[in-house]
Amino acid sequence: MALDKWADEVLINGLKKTRLVRYIATEEQPDIIEIVDPKNQFGIVIDPLDGSSLIDVNLAVGTIIGIYPGSVLAPGNTMIAAMYILYGPLTTLTLTTGNGVHDFVMDEKGAFTMTQKNVKIPDEKIYAPGALRKDYLPLHAKFIESLENEGYKLRFSGSFVADMHQILHKGGVFTYPGFKGKENGKLRLLFEANPMGKIITEAGGAISN
Repeated sequence: MALDKWADEVLINGLKKTRLVRYIATEEQPDIIEIVDPKNQFGIVIDPLDGSSLIDVNLAVGTIIGIYPGSVLAPGNTMIAAMYILYGPLTTLTLTTGNGVHDFVMDEKGAFTMTQKNVKIPDEKIYAPGALRKDYLPLHAKFIESLENEGYKLRFSGSFVADMHQILHKGGVFTYPGFKGKENGKLRLLFEANPMGKIITEAGGAISN
């Protein structure tokens, strides 16, 4: 989509201008971008506009970012910071630098103010399952059935950032493993699963492949 590419260009151009990172990898670019004469050696991975297919029906979308001390091709557990921005009724930023998860909201001047410190995932019964039920693989189908038997309520919008923000604040489970036709899964490890996984674990949750 044109909007994905526009968001990608805005973020890349901003990072090039500040030279705050050395490496940039985005979902829209085929290759890693290396900044000339960077001020730092950080590597950054970006999903510029997650959920962009939902814009035409006015649902929330977001941006996902992960930061590494160097190469972006390092294991996910070496990531030093992760964040996402959710563009909804409010524009919010959720951030971890390895010392808890914190929420910020953007005001009318474009400045972010902290609204919640040390967010912890509550123990509630919500589940957000990706893929069509008819395409679930046997183990996933059995797991979803067990959640439903325990009284979990289905809440899934199709926007990864929005769905994870809901899980972060209301509790529950997000699932999107492999399914028929995409047995290796659909979530991108580099741009989606690793950054969001760091946020979730810092908030007291757990992740699994």
